[in-house]
Amino acid sequence: MKILLFHAIKDEEEAIRHWSEQHKIEVDTTPDILSIDTVEQVKGYDGICIQQPVRIENPDVYQKLKEFGIRQIATRTAGFDMIDLNEAEKNGLIVTNVPAYSPYAVAELAVAQAMQLVRHVPQFSKRITHHDFRWEGLISREIRTLTVGIIGTGRIGATAAQLFKGLGARIIGFDYYPNSQLSGLLDYRPTLEDVLKEADIVSLHTPLLDSTAHMINHNTLKLMKKDAVLINIARGGLVNTDDLIEALENHEIAGAALDTFEDESFINQDLSGKGVNPRLQKLIDLDQVVLTPHVGFYTTTAIKNIVEGGLNSVVDVLSTGTSENQVHSLHAAK
Repeated sequence: MKILLFHAIKDEEEAIRHWSEQHKIEVDTTPDILSIDTVEQVKGYDGICIQQPVRIENPDVYQKLKEFGIRQIATRTAGFDMIDLNEAEKNGLIVTNVPAYSPYAVAELAVAQAMQLVRHVPQFSKRITHHDFRWEGLISREIRTLTVGIIGTGRIGATAAQLFKGLGARIIGFDYYPNSQLSGLLDYRPTLEDVLKEADIVSLHTPLLDSTAHMINHNTLKLMKKDAVLINIARGGLVNTDDLIEALENHEIAGAALDTFEDESFINQDLSGKGVNPRLQKLIDLDQVVLTPHVGFYTTTAIKNIVEGGLNSVVDVLSTGTSENQVHSLHAAK
């Protein structure tokens, strides 16, 4: 059995080598993402494992995979919106993800970003770069006095709720499929709108589906408190970026922290001295915004689990025809 692992990064090398030796399976790597320009690399391999900053839109990619005898696509991520599930299904490709590589990795970043916003760290940092050391206008609140709204209460959302509660915050939440086991941790609200109206910190932890795309938009941002902040460590497409920028520029909300973006073509690239897209530049220029380049997963524990989970799913599908981490096209319609 031979596996080709796309978009490999240096930090994954040790985990890949260890897994390969342990399972006695050849794993080759490429820094490229899977696209119509790179799909020919798949020839001669039995399975593939990907991690995509951009969606695989071209139907020819899926057709080529089928032609080359590939039966699966394993993504080393929890989200799978970078894959066209309908095209995969048409071509007999079983799609798997890694649903729980480390909820703490992502949840801890959500809390860290929320604390930066609440304590006005971005504004103070910008002032200090201009040798302005005044406090004026930036008095903070304490987390224990605030209400945190968790949107999406799966593994990561529940972990974020636990961490925020440990700091003394009051936790409310919304999920299309509430989890009764979380009743002692948070209080569910019947609608997204109810959470947005009540929360001081809104933290997004939902997958990107048709039902959640642009759930944060001009209308829903209007519902938030003027001193509330928004955290998105989930998927960039949950937020209408133009509407968010408008709300921030008009001081309709107090701040935002983004680890994910609608356009992630720049992720993990050095663009020093080069321009970026205008929307991203606007976010960079706003001093009440915290930005990180999709690094919620980027911990030693998560990287190990991501590699092992992705490669294990390849073997599961090739050996048994299925995997407990298989995702289905019906998710896209929920």
